[in-house]
Amino acid sequence: MDVLDIIKPENRVFCKSKLMTDTALSYCPGCGHGTAHNLAMEVIDEMGIVEDTIGVAPVGCSVLAYDFMNIDMTQAAHGRAPAVATAIARTWPEKYVFTYQGDGDLAAIGSAETLHTCNRGENIVIIFVNNGIYGMTGGQMAPTTLPGMRTSTSPYGREIETMGSPLKMTELIANLPGVYYVTRQAVHTHKHARKAKKAIKKAFENTRLKKGLSFVEIVSNCNSGWKMNPIESNEWMVENMFPYFPLGDIKVNGKLK
Repeated sequence: MDVLDIIKPENRVFCKSKLMTDTALSYCPGCGHGTAHNLAMEVIDEMGIVEDTIGVAPVGCSVLAYDFMNIDMTQAAHGRAPAVATAIARTWPEKYVFTYQGDGDLAAIGSAETLHTCNRGENIVIIFVNNGIYGMTGGQMAPTTLPGMRTSTSPYGREIETMGSPLKMTELIANLPGVYYVTRQAVHTHKHARKAKKAIKKAFENTRLKKGLSFVEIVSNCNSGWKMNPIESNEWMVENMFPYFPLGDIKVNGKLK
C-alpha cells in the first residue's frame, strides 16, 4: 500500500500529480520548476480537462517540459510560444491552451510575441517563471536581473545606467486591454504553492469561460545560477526578488487592482 493511500486527501500537503511522468526532472535540485509543473498538472487533472489541454514548451530550462507533463504538448522556437499557442487556440477554440516560459524566453527574445499576444487577448494561459537570470545557458543577465545582481555577463553587477532597469513584465502586461487576469505568485513554501495553484486554476477557468488571456508569473529561485544552495537561494529570493517583484494579484476580471 502506498503511503498516500493512508493519508486523507484533505491532510496531504503536496504529492506528485498522476499527470507528471516518471522521467527524472532535468532541473537543478531545489529549483521551483518542478513544483510549478506539478501544480499545473494537478489543476488540469482536477478540472477534468486532460484530453482537452495542449501545452507549449519553450526554449530554456523548461525546454523538456513535454517529457515531464503527461499531456498533449508541442515545442516552440525560442520566444515563440505565445505565437504557437495563438495558432493552436484559434484552430481548436474548444481547447485549453497554455505556455510555460522562463524570463529569458518570454521577456527577451519573446517579448514582442508576448506583448502582442496579450494585447490581442488570446484565450490562453501563460505561465511565466521568473528567476532573474538565464538558467540553462550559463547564468547570463536576463531582462529581469535585479540592479547590482552579478551574473556571468554582468560580473560587477547590473548597472542601470548602461544596462537598463529590470523589466516588470507582469505589470507591463496588466495594462493591456486584452488581458483578463494577471497575478504574481511563488512556490517556495507550502503556503505559497497553494496560492499559486489557486491562481493557475483561476487562469484555466477563465479559458473555460472564454474571458481572454490569463498571465500567471511565478517568482522562483535559481540556486545554480545564483551560486547558492537551495535554502540560501530561497532566502535571497524573499529578501531581494519579492521587494522588486511583489506577490499578489495585479489584474482581476479585467480590472487593475
